[in-house]
Amino acid sequence: MSSAQREYDRLRGRLSRLGYISQGSVQDRTSRTGGGVGYQWTRKVAQKTVTVSLTAEQFAQMKQATTNYRALRQLLKRMETLSRTILFTNCPHPSRHKRLSPKVLGTV
Repeated sequence: MSSAQREYDRLRGRLSRLGYISQGSVQDRTSRTGGGVGYQWTRKVAQKTVTVSLTAEQFAQMKQATTNYRALRQLLKRMETLSRTILFTNCPHPSRHKRLSPKVLGTV
């Protein structure tokens, strides 16, 4: 088993342990003076920003979910690169006059 395959399997394991995911960002606005919303979750929907008020418990859970979402995106990006590395290494290439660079293959 190649090092790329071992890393891919390790990332797949991390992926299964991520927990809840959500796009967007959360803000704690409880320390603001002048009133206003305490906790907010903001995201884009159809090119528009949507903001939702949250309870303290919802804020804590959504904060973890948005952090998990960012981790998911990073994991998927790395897994995609590793997938191409594994596929182009293990599957035969057609004959070429010029060798394809890692940049063209998307393995860097």
